[in-house]
Amino acid sequence: MSRLNIIAATLLLGALNALSAEQAKPEPEAPGIVVKLWPQDAMPGRAVTGTERTLPARGDEVIRLTDISEPSFTVYRAESAKPSPAVIVSPGGGYGGLAYNKEGTEVAAWLNTLGVTGVVLKYRVPNNREGAFQDIQRAIRLVRQRAAEWHIDRARVGVMGFSAGGHLSARLSVHSDPATYPRIDAADDQPLRPDFAVLGYPAYLDEGLVPLVDGQTSPTFIAHAEDDKRFIKGSDAYFAALKDTKTPHAFFRCATGGHGHGLRSENDVKVWPAKCRDWLTQIGVLPSAR
Repeated sequence: MSRLNIIAATLLLGALNALSAEQAKPEPEAPGIVVKLWPQDAMPGRAVTGTERTLPARGDEVIRLTDISEPSFTVYRAESAKPSPAVIVSPGGGYGGLAYNKEGTEVAAWLNTLGVTGVVLKYRVPNNREGAFQDIQRAIRLVRQRAAEWHIDRARVGVMGFSAGGHLSARLSVHSDPATYPRIDAADDQPLRPDFAVLGYPAYLDEGLVPLVDGQTSPTFIAHAEDDKRFIKGSDAYFAALKDTKTPHAFFRCATGGHGHGLRSENDVKVWPAKCRDWLTQIGVLPSAR
């Protein structure tokens, strides 16, 4: 093989290795614990017809699920000597589907590196906002009820959502009482209000949520890029309401990143996980570095 061919082959191998590294998305190391939200024949609200399915691939390494007729969550436990914080993660997808790995399991893997248990929610889609809201209400109650079983600190249970999942998480943060479904069992005696909320490029915040922000709203971190032209105005309005009501908050607002990036961006918004970690430390969810 000539020297030029060797150089070309070396460059090609390097490019392929780089591509493989880029496509190797983080996932939790251990299998999760799957929990159905509702007892048999006890799910309130409107059911989703059909069977859960994966939408056609778009060439972006995103697993998109829809027709969630049996809502559930999967618990990815953190390795921690003491009971850990937990975060219920709601993937986005415009309430039509769920970007399940990019805004769900990959986020749970990151949370695990912080010593936080990630709880990835499969809420009812498509086109079932009220059902989805009942699902997240039930989820936070079940997590608190079974906190000892999963080595979770019941007083540090938060929510995190992306796009439509951000709207769902914010909705629980501002409208956590009373529940929108009748009591089913002992889990429904647990409190609904999240101890904190993290909203990644949330959608629809300016569609009725802003006036509900008050002194009882959960401490909130927002990450949003200015070039997400459709939804940044909602985050701006929500941030202003948090500020006016003196709700503990932080708003990481940057120039570039667009919408739907999860943890995968190379634009300005790529530092949002570090900003979020620092804020969680500041409010006492994560321990301070020694």
